[in-house]
Amino acid sequence: MNASSVALLMKVCSLVAVSLVVVIDASLVKAQTIYLDRAQQGMVTSAHPIASEIGLSILKQGGNAIDAAVATTLAISVAEPFSAGIGGGGFLMFYQAQKNETKALDFRERAPLKATQNMYLDAQGKVRPNSSINGYLAVATPGTIAGLYEAHRQYGKLPWKTVVAPSVNLAQSGFPVSHRFTEATTSRKFQNAEAQKIFTHQGKPYQPGEIFKQPDLATTLSAIAVDPNSFYQGKIATAIVNDMRVNKGLITLEDLKQYRPIWRTPVCGDFRQARVCSMPPPSSGGVHLIQMLNLVSDTDLKTMGWRNPDSLHLLAESMRIAYADRATYLGDPDFVKVPVSALISPAYAKLRRSEINPKKAAPSVKPGDPAVLQKLSKESTETSHLTVVDRDRNAVSLTFTINLGFGAGIVAKGTGIVLNNEMDDFAIAPNTPNAFGLVGGQANAIAPRKTPLSSMTPTIITENGKLRMAVGAPGGSTIITTVLQSILNVLVYEMDVRQAIAAPRIHHQWQPDRLNVEQRGLDPLTISDLQRRGHQIYQRGNWGNANAIVVRPDGGLEGAADPRGEGTAAGY
Repeated sequence: MNASSVALLMKVCSLVAVSLVVVIDASLVKAQTIYLDRAQQGMVTSAHPIASEIGLSILKQGGNAIDAAVATTLAISVAEPFSAGIGGGGFLMFYQAQKNETKALDFRERAPLKATQNMYLDAQGKVRPNSSINGYLAVATPGTIAGLYEAHRQYGKLPWKTVVAPSVNLAQSGFPVSHRFTEATTSRKFQNAEAQKIFTHQGKPYQPGEIFKQPDLATTLSAIAVDPNSFYQGKIATAIVNDMRVNKGLITLEDLKQYRPIWRTPVCGDFRQARVCSMPPPSSGGVHLIQMLNLVSDTDLKTMGWRNPDSLHLLAESMRIAYADRATYLGDPDFVKVPVSALISPAYAKLRRSEINPKKAAPSVKPGDPAVLQKLSKESTETSHLTVVDRDRNAVSLTFTINLGFGAGIVAKGTGIVLNNEMDDFAIAPNTPNAFGLVGGQANAIAPRKTPLSSMTPTIITENGKLRMAVGAPGGSTIITTVLQSILNVLVYEMDVRQAIAAPRIHHQWQPDRLNVEQRGLDPLTISDLQRRGHQIYQRGNWGNANAIVVRPDGGLEGAADPRGEGTAAGY
């Protein structure tokens, strides 16, 4: 990569919404002018401008939405190793326009075979601090490569090697790091020698504009381009397992060999004229997204106004109810019975809606009555997200993660792979909050090969049998409410997609009992009104890094990446 190419990349990566973008083809970098938020043929939105452009280049080569999603996901794994990567897992929603069908792929991480329910407790039954967050015991069996390959095997159009190649080139040639990259490496104190060697200059963080290369990861991705199964049964698997063995981790070759992604039935519901489909358990995202949409569906939110205290109060109380149910009923459906049909039923929403006092917050709200749910069942700061829509209006909404920043803070020696700390998403002990403050019960207890509960909410929305919107977000426990508000902003408040993603957010997750409000998101009078109703207001900095693509009435595409991050929408 020559000096002028590097200079161009630095310029692109330093901007959030610009007209100059890069197209990466091997080491060739070209500049061209396009509109980032509108396109006719196809579009990619992601958390990093280089990743978006790599996905777009695949679409231009004749690839479909799945091809572009795979390439973009792998590029994010290179460009944002602190947020997501091939050492983690995720969920993919795929919309086939010709069939008007939406499919859900679960490639979430799973607990190792040697995992036990009390593995993070000491002899007195108390939680050992940070044991589920830092180090080798925090790692669950990764699923990203298996998931990407499965989606591509079933629905991809271009050769596998073609969609993997750009990420290999990106890891080899490197890229100028952004302020976000520097902040992430500065805040993460690496104890793992391999991670420190890769992500710092002898302990000092890379500074914005410096070129960051990952030769070990490039070698790993090159092997995956030839044979993706090498991650689970070949040299890559052996390297991961050897590193685990030396450092007393739990993952074995048997864990990797047994890993399989799972096609699941999406959870869907109607909201006004729209059909909303999202990820089913082991994600709680789809269930509670639809549950909250049901809770507010009969209210004329548009007339009330976008930031009216009455609508905000209703939204907050709906969030409180949904997250109370999440803590009690949600878990891996392969291990526990989850009352999905009951939780998303309009009848249940009507019952719970009657419990909401329009003038007073309800801090003592409880999960839904098990007997009622059984009856209704019988009647019927990290992670990354990307969205892709191709020329045929097939769409992918994909959220993947390594959980917290740089996952468990470790890299499998010689591979360049940052390993997740997804075990923290289990309920490691009753009523013990995880890193995001979420609590859980027996439904989400640790068990061998079990999938930890997630909040990831990749979502596809159709209207009249055609694609309307693809949306999702990172952000731990705030993911579901971020996606909810993005959808309401488009479907109810009729914002364009850029406004919808940029708009201020609120978040309530039942416990702790506080209503999170983005700083400068609400005016003082509105905050005072909510406080009078009993809400404990907590004003905090920005959260989430959502992105979305919307199909306009004229059939064109409109996309946006969150101004809170550094991502872009790239289309043609």
